[in-house]
Amino acid sequence: MRAEQLTINSQCTFHWNLEEALDAYAAAGFRNVEPHLNLVKEWLGDGHTVDETRELFASRGLAVVASSQLEVACFGSPDARISNLKANAENVGLIRELGADKMIVGTDGPERNSVEALDAVARAMHNLAEFTDDLGVDIAIEFNWSPLVKSLGSAIRVAEIADHPRVGVLFDTAHYHVTPTKLSDVNEGSVKWIKHVHLNDMPDTPADLTHRDDDRVLPGEGVLDLTGTIGTLERNGYDGYFSIEMFSKDLWQLPTKEAARRCYESLLPLCEREG
Repeated sequence: MRAEQLTINSQCTFHWNLEEALDAYAAAGFRNVEPHLNLVKEWLGDGHTVDETRELFASRGLAVVASSQLEVACFGSPDARISNLKANAENVGLIRELGADKMIVGTDGPERNSVEALDAVARAMHNLAEFTDDLGVDIAIEFNWSPLVKSLGSAIRVAEIADHPRVGVLFDTAHYHVTPTKLSDVNEGSVKWIKHVHLNDMPDTPADLTHRDDDRVLPGEGVLDLTGTIGTLERNGYDGYFSIEMFSKDLWQLPTKEAARRCYESLLPLCEREG
């Protein structure tokens, strides 16, 4: 992993406004950002234009590389699914206008989980990718942000069935840790589907008793072999961004610049050393 691949997800400091957050990310050393669309839309709702929003990022030397907000509705009534498709398509358009080419999504679930239910998820993902194909934004399924798609294996199965070049998977080290996913599942056959990566560490507690979000700790403060995981991803072909995503009350209580600095510095030991 190289320093230029480092990215910060705005959930790390999500309770601050967009301008303050971007100042903090740039000051910390980040050059790439994964802003949650709620933060962007709140800024736009204050009367700012998309052009002004792009300039806000650019003036701080920051590039938007991915974003997220909604689940994809794969079950339920046709009317609800069509409404959800339109809302997600609007998000794809906004993400493209911001200069990014990745949208991270979760999914809803059926009344009863089954392997066959993955077909409905795949159809919904294919429809969204096809509906927005001209925008050039990849749709990455985040496994474990779903009552059905709970592992890397099930997410890969969905991507395979969807059979669209813009449908892939989001790999998150926290979800990897607390789900049945194993390091052996991260191989050449699966990594080709991975569109984006979230990085975080986890405490020394049983994985099945560890919360996928609330228990995250900064890289280097937990027990995950992040160096080994990153190396496995890269050896099998991943060359995209690595975005730190934290849901830490401790970080949220810090001044924004201090929280962002800690996030950035926690990632540096994982980067390749020049020379």
